[in-house]
Amino acid sequence: MRLAQIFLELQEKGAANINLVTGAHYVPHVVAALEEARKQGMDLPVVYNSSGYEKVETLKLLEGYVDVYLPDYKYAQKELAQQYSHAADYPETAREAIREMVRQTGVAVFDEEGYIRRGTIVRHLILPGHTRNSIEALTWLHQTYGEQIYISIMNQYTPVFEQENYPELNRKVTRREYEKVLNAAFELGIVNGFFQDGKTAEESFIPAFDYEGVL
Repeated sequence: MRLAQIFLELQEKGAANINLVTGAHYVPHVVAALEEARKQGMDLPVVYNSSGYEKVETLKLLEGYVDVYLPDYKYAQKELAQQYSHAADYPETAREAIREMVRQTGVAVFDEEGYIRRGTIVRHLILPGHTRNSIEALTWLHQTYGEQIYISIMNQYTPVFEQENYPELNRKVTRREYEKVLNAAFELGIVNGFFQDGKTAEESFIPAFDYEGVL
């Protein structure tokens, strides 16, 4: 199986983990490949990188195969989810998915070098003009999971073309907006968290999307 061979090659090349990005539609194939690779000695941690918009039934197929879940929790407000992603059911769908991820992985565990070995890290991207959505998202995550998970609060939203239908998105998140969300996180008592500093929303951080380096 070619995918299993790729996993083994990554281990041979010294990869820190197997990172599966938005792979829901390939889950049965991924599970079979991981099973085969493990039989041949692959023991790298597996990271499942997701939008958060996942079916619980799909996630259950991954139990025992994924060590770290890395989902987004984009919207706490269904109106915003409908407006920008045409998915009013995103908040509840993502919440159910995250519940399943945390059930599988438990409390986050890091090794002595600071690499996560098991657990769930939930990412939230702040949108310009929508700090209330961000604060609601962080509130739900912290009140539901406390220190079981880590939360990554991101300020890197970058408009890459002119939005005609959503002109409010034609700018980056301001420092004031980001600080407002961070202050809310501190007030909530979030300890297990990551935040960004510097120029993460600069164009130089946007990949070329030229398929270079893609296996």
